[in-house]
Amino acid sequence: MFTSVQKSAEPAAAFKYGIVGIICASAPPLLAIPSLKWLGWLLLGVAVLALALRYTSRFSRHMLLLAAAIGLLGLVPINTDLSYGHMFSMGSVLLVTVVLPYIVITYGFKERIITFPFRVGRKWTRREIGYVFFAGFASYLILPFYLASTGSYLNWEATLEPSYLVRLFIGTNALGIWDELFFVVVCLALLRQHLPFMWANMAQALLWTTFLYELGFRGWGPIAIFLFALSQGYIFKRSKSL
Repeated sequence: MFTSVQKSAEPAAAFKYGIVGIICASAPPLLAIPSLKWLGWLLLGVAVLALALRYTSRFSRHMLLLAAAIGLLGLVPINTDLSYGHMFSMGSVLLVTVVLPYIVITYGFKERIITFPFRVGRKWTRREIGYVFFAGFASYLILPFYLASTGSYLNWEATLEPSYLVRLFIGTNALGIWDELFFVVVCLALLRQHLPFMWANMAQALLWTTFLYELGFRGWGPIAIFLFALSQGYIFKRSKSL
């Protein structure tokens, strides 16, 4: 069905940057500012309408998938609620935002854009090993200071109830994996097809920062997250491995 669509000329650079800018601008009000959610839907709707009018271009089809994924995130409350119901609903939506673009791109458009490379079996470089230890040590030093200095720790419930601790462990690890799969593998992959890497990486970092802001990373956290997201995109580009 998808491959039968006749391709048209790719749109001008101004159109591409404008659409990506509108999609990125829709994320903060849609995901992080409940009182302005309507504005997020409005901006996303404008982008979708403009893309639909030029659906036959490869750029439009890719960005419609990205807009659809952002829209799916806007349908579910993004918060730290660890009730079974919320974990199921939010987890289901997060799963769809990764699986749906992969299926459509790979089997609908017949493009090998979204992949999940692990490069199992190859030898790690000293730089890669050093980065893993550095990142772990830096996180151990920075995260407690950040949470205490900004009061962001108050955004998470504190309880020693065993089932809660298990859900917290599963939820935080699953969310961390999803962050990489969605923002770096899906978003960055789609954006890199049409924008220089620097701009594509900045766009995915902005979306990543917006998502984690809504999960309770406040204060100066968004600055650190934005820089971290930029580094993750760059590392993925260099290593070609998750």
